[in-house]
Amino acid sequence: MSQLKETNATLNFYCDFKKIAKNVDDIAISLNMLNFLIGKTDLRAAVEALWNRDKKVFDVMDILIATRKKDNKMFFDEAGRFRKVHSLFQTVDGIMEFLDGTGLADVFRNQEIKDLVDYVFGVETGLDTNARKNRSGEITESLVAKIFTTAGIAYRQQVSSNEFPLVATALGADQKVFDFVISTEDKTYLIEVNFYSGGGSKLNEVARSYTDIAPKINAIDGFEFIWITDGIGWNSAKNKLQEAFAAIPSVYNFTTLNEFINQIIQ
Repeated sequence: MSQLKETNATLNFYCDFKKIAKNVDDIAISLNMLNFLIGKTDLRAAVEALWNRDKKVFDVMDILIATRKKDNKMFFDEAGRFRKVHSLFQTVDGIMEFLDGTGLADVFRNQEIKDLVDYVFGVETGLDTNARKNRSGEITESLVAKIFTTAGIAYRQQVSSNEFPLVATALGADQKVFDFVISTEDKTYLIEVNFYSGGGSKLNEVARSYTDIAPKINAIDGFEFIWITDGIGWNSAKNKLQEAFAAIPSVYNFTTLNEFINQIIQ
């Protein structure tokens, strides 16, 4: 536990600016047209003028409150009805209800936003933080792949358990795609990799899952389950990690991973 790392983040972990820029570019024309509303004291007249020019520009207004059309966000209106946010963009009255209700009307009138393209770039940057959990897994796998490559160990990534009939039969309904597979003359190692900088129920679920499948795999001649995990998130799930240690002979963190690498090399 004393060896657990606080983070696995590299600098490109925090924001995916290529994705952010693409998301903004996809709606930049509409955003530039909506810039027409900024600074207008008679906002309804401006909305009507833009509506008569091109109704479709209002379809992107979800992003102005950090939501997306696909999210189908709901709200209660003043009449107590449950409605979809995006449904407001079908009429001028709805658009005005959206602007007034969210507070954007005053933001536009007071010119607190100067350019909606720049504003949405910031919104997208904020929303991109939700993708960090996915990037954390990718970064951890990349780090392990680099370690294996540096050590001269051949491996494959994202390998289905169905490639190994005995394993597939043993797992039954618990079919898996392993993060790494390393094959030697004597044994095939099926490897799962993860990193948890924060706690949560996910850690208990993962430990419980691996505790279940590891004995099934290890009982098959020529196969072994390997678990590489790290992160101070495990401080909140010590008991589950301890149970996993009792059921999985080969559990490593980034400090002890060299033991596994030396075993493979030997």
